[in-house]
Amino acid sequence: MKNWWYYHKWYVICGVILFFIAIDIIGNNLGWFKDTPDIQIAYIGDAPLSADTAASLENTFTSLAKDYNHDGKILIKINQFVSGASTDDAESLSYQQAAEIALIGDIDDCTSYFFLMENPGKVQREFQVLAMPDGSCPDEYDFSAESKVIPWDYGLYLGRRCFYNKKQTPYADECSQIWDTLQSNTPPQTKGQQAYSAVK
Repeated sequence: MKNWWYYHKWYVICGVILFFIAIDIIGNNLGWFKDTPDIQIAYIGDAPLSADTAASLENTFTSLAKDYNHDGKILIKINQFVSGASTDDAESLSYQQAAEIALIGDIDDCTSYFFLMENPGKVQREFQVLAMPDGSCPDEYDFSAESKVIPWDYGLYLGRRCFYNKKQTPYADECSQIWDTLQSNTPPQTKGQQAYSAVK
């Protein structure tokens, strides 16, 4: 045995190292070593969310959500899709296209249930993803965000997505209950103060 180990120990050590590298790669790709969020929110705007706004958003949803995936914690993930300033230079256009492609991937994969937006009217015209008040999808010719969002802090608007097929975000029913709570807690006079240019 000592003789075998003397001639083969480096093969064994290299094999063990390669084994753990493979496990790490596979685990990261499958999400084994990552915390799985209970709720995901897509932010769509020209500039990144400030740390204070992001923290406030996470705190609000943490107080309303539960540990849906039973991992011992409540995790809210904000996926930011930032287009940058609207300019015509090549770098800015590339940045905007990358953000739009990433957002389309989020929508197609049903990653985020909630959408926090600077301009919900533009989002609805481009993607028609915002749900009606009852959670259903709008008519194919309805590209307005009116009645589909509630005002949030700092001039932002919160909406929820609709689903055109059977594929849904994880914990969609639980997220729908959170939406009902948020909507019922929004004062009527505040709901009427939505900026016409943003909502329309």
